[in-house]
Parts: sequence; structure tokens; C-alpha cells
Amino acid sequence: MLKLELLTRAGCGLCDEMHEALEALGTELALPPLDMIDVDSDPELRRRYGLKIPVLRLGGEVVCFGKLDQQELRRHLKAANSEQRTDYSQKT
Repeated sequence: MLKLELLTRAGCGLCDEMHEALEALGTELALPPLDMIDVDSDPELRRRYGLKIPVLRLGGEVVCFGKLDQQELRRHLKAANSEQRTDYSQKT
């Protein structure tokens, strides 16, 4: 199942803003489940994304960082939905 991941850390105001923007967008658009991940809980995530947070990923792929880019998120969601339909049609 496709998931959104918001990479964040404690005390990050931009992270809070992106989370609030995602919640607001979720009232207009069906979004996949959202996992909040603390980059400081994983050395690899901290090394890779520590200075870029907040980072929004969909299915492990970076969608945007710093501020929610709704257009980019919608593009990724559309592409992911197309891929899922293609995978399903190939199985039947």
C-alpha cells in the first residue's frame, strides 16, 4: 500500500506547517496514510535529509521539502495511481 512519509524532527516549525498543510489538503483530496518519521531516530535518514527537513516522500520517493508543493504531490499521486492500475491490469 502506498504511504506518505513526512520526515521531521522535534521543534521544527516548518515541519508543523507542512503537516498542517497536508491535513488541510486531505479535506479536499484523498491522501494515502501519513507516517511521521523523526529523522534523528535513524542515522541514515539524518545524514541524508537532516538539513532539508521537512521532507515529504510518497512510496519512498521525495515529493518536496521545506514547504508543501501541492502541484508536485498531485503529480506524484496521479503517477502512482497510474502505475497501480497498470500493475493490476497486467495481473489479470
